[in-house]
Amino acid sequence: MAEDNAVLIGKKPVMNYVLACISLFHNGATQVSVKARGRAISRAIDVVEVTKRRFMPDLKIQNIGISTEELTAFEEGGAPSNVSTIEITLEK
Repeated sequence: MAEDNAVLIGKKPVMNYVLACISLFHNGATQVSVKARGRAISRAIDVVEVTKRRFMPDLKIQNIGISTEELTAFEEGGAPSNVSTIEITLEK
């Protein structure tokens, strides 16, 4: 799957990301990947559920991947921190 079919979740309202997913599917994508890190993980799950239940009930959740990334601090001597990530792949 091309990285063009990825929706990166941030701080915007859920419906903005739902519209992005729907637009990708209407433009011919067969798979869309919803990706989030940290506190945005719960918003990513909301996006997938709203897209699936309200707008496209024929969608299937193909894969859910979770992992942890180690981020280094910007300052010198800062301790690295772990950030959880999730990637949910939707299939039409």
